[in-house]
Amino acid sequence: MSTIVRMAACVAAITIGSGCASQQQMLASKQTMAMQTAASRGQFEMNCPQATPVLLSQEMTQPALQAPIAMGIERGEYTIGVEGCGQRKTYVVICPEGGESCFAADSGSVGQALEQR
Repeated sequence: MSTIVRMAACVAAITIGSGCASQQQMLASKQTMAMQTAASRGQFEMNCPQATPVLLSQEMTQPALQAPIAMGIERGEYTIGVEGCGQRKTYVVICPEGGESCFAADSGSVGQALEQR
């Protein structure tokens, strides 16, 4: 019986470990696209073609909707600073798993929406 328990624990550990590895692989595979998305938005908003992106953080976010019938999409969330022409902006870039593009949101817009309430 203890052999079965040990085998089940090993399988669970491998499954959990492979989930983390695949999340890290997804984050790494989308990082270049996320950086370019933030750079493009920053260059436009700051009117500064020389603006460059800097990765501040990255993480996988779980879908808001998790039900047996309908599942949301896991996504990579990157916080990226863009600096150039004496200006700095921070963007939160969302890249859905399996998607072909990313979306850059101004990180201050969430706080501003809450302040207006």
